[in-house]
Amino acid sequence: MEDDISFGKILKDYLSLNAMDVMHMKDGIDGWKAFRNHHFDLCILDIMMPKRDGYELAEQIRKENSSVPIFFLTSKSQKADMLTGYENGADDYIIKPVDADILMHKIRAILKRTGDTTLTQPEQTIFKLGKFCFNYPSRTLEQDGDKLILSPKEAELLLMLCCNINQLTKREEILRTLWKEVNYFTGRSLDVYVVKLRKYLQPEVSVSIINLHKSGYMLEVKNS
Repeated sequence: MEDDISFGKILKDYLSLNAMDVMHMKDGIDGWKAFRNHHFDLCILDIMMPKRDGYELAEQIRKENSSVPIFFLTSKSQKADMLTGYENGADDYIIKPVDADILMHKIRAILKRTGDTTLTQPEQTIFKLGKFCFNYPSRTLEQDGDKLILSPKEAELLLMLCCNINQLTKREEILRTLWKEVNYFTGRSLDVYVVKLRKYLQPEVSVSIINLHKSGYMLEVKNS
């Protein structure tokens, strides 16, 4: 979704020439309608769109579909803008002008990655965490009959921690496994997901996620 009509058309034509099936929407409202009515393997959003900006649209898309990749392609280059983009669910934040070939490689890489299994499923996939029961295949966290459905990345992160209960899970290992990159922005995204998991597990006092001197995280389960 791109508000610059001429740039959006050029980008659409370029991606179409590279065997991509592309829809170009001129504002955030039309973009949301298109997303609700069609299946997309990737969403590329500008931030400064009329009617509904890219941040708001990305947040809506994430609530509807937690796994579809989202790229921000924008002229907004401030660090705060980039962090807001990642915190609203972006998989990549690309600043204009961008080399078309590099953009094409980024698109192909994320599509290949999302078509692969990002995490090898271990033998144990159901874990008791105090009064909580975490079921990885169904992505559910249940306590006293209350069931919370986790996003795919929340479930994958919790699975990695559960496979190393009361042991360190290295930060770099988590980033390379789930985000495929180790940098400042993916690290901030990881921190956001850890905060979410801590909030979900907060009612159980015997379970906590501990930050071990920035080397990684440990899922501490007392009397496990």
